[in-house]
Amino acid sequence: MAASYISRLAAIHGLDISHLWVQVTEREASGGMRRVVVPEKLAALTGRDIHDLAGAMPELRDPQPNWAMFRHQPQVGCHLCDAKYPGGVVTRLLPHHRYVCVRHRTWIGPPDINGNAADLSLLPAVVNAQRRHLRLMRRRGWALTFDAVLTGFMICGHIWNSPSRSEATDIRHIWEARALILIPPDEEVGFTYLNYSTSKLFAAVYPQAVEIAILLASPYWRRAADHRHPGRDRFFEEMSRRITYPYSDDPGSSDAIAHWSDTFAWRPPSRPMRTHSPARSTGIVPPASETQLKRDLNSGFHFASKRRVGSTLLRHNHIRPVIAREWNQKHGRIDEAIERTRRFDAAFRVEAALERAEFGHYLLALRTAHEASKKGRREGVDAELEVSFPP
Repeated sequence: MAASYISRLAAIHGLDISHLWVQVTEREASGGMRRVVVPEKLAALTGRDIHDLAGAMPELRDPQPNWAMFRHQPQVGCHLCDAKYPGGVVTRLLPHHRYVCVRHRTWIGPPDINGNAADLSLLPAVVNAQRRHLRLMRRRGWALTFDAVLTGFMICGHIWNSPSRSEATDIRHIWEARALILIPPDEEVGFTYLNYSTSKLFAAVYPQAVEIAILLASPYWRRAADHRHPGRDRFFEEMSRRITYPYSDDPGSSDAIAHWSDTFAWRPPSRPMRTHSPARSTGIVPPASETQLKRDLNSGFHFASKRRVGSTLLRHNHIRPVIAREWNQKHGRIDEAIERTRRFDAAFRVEAALERAEFGHYLLALRTAHEASKKGRREGVDAELEVSFPP
């Protein structure tokens, strides 16, 4: 944000961005080559109050905000909101729970090569999903909501990637219809998809991802999903009711929802793999790399030839924290990690039981800390809830 602001400031006044960047920054405290913005210098340069600048740019706040609540890299936001700012492209650091500009009905996340926000005027369900997402975040907190929504995206990717069915109620028909609205074919150039963006595929499944997340973030349904709970079947039935998921008493050896209920219903939520750093080497916002451009082009070709694009969602870095969980990094290749997220066979259930036994001391410590915290609140004493996560 600060880099974007200084870059636009230099463009408006015809100044060299690198020179201006050095004038308002200093080297980070660790002694590295990266630089951090000095709020007093920026306030003196612009003539604006430090508190006003810190309101728009979290890097200038003291103390620093909890960066884990934000995405690790800045991105473009709603182009209608940013139209009033001159000087070039505006980049923002959005929190994890912001996917839609409700005011202008535009899709703004996750970050992608195609920076133009997509119009959602014909898809009110996607806009309403953002409102439900915000309510979920206020009720459950950002950490549990972050994990639940990304897991919802992951489950939708597996469902979209499964073999096609002809049932009229299959949720994939709705996703394909939304994708056709967001990414229409260009008939003049041979039905290619010039407006393709993987981020728009996330918009197509977003209402169902939030619907799933509400279930996954609920303590009641997390207990019910546990394989040791007698009400586990009710969890699958409720999941089927919400997303027309084909519930079966025998899901076989491959089922992402059964895998989650066995492996993650009793675990703490996954955290972001990377967090934002306010220090930067230059004030210039780097363009997309060749690797990113090539990957986006291949995804566009895959979308044009096959409409089953669940694999594209599963391979996107946005949901990587729930594909390669922080406590399970031994699967180097992404294909192996994706395949693992839907394993549900006898051997894997034994493996999950062993992992659970290893985490037993952590779960016991967490339960004891919760009880001590509740007892402290009843007695009017503030007790800190602090349990170290096992390595």
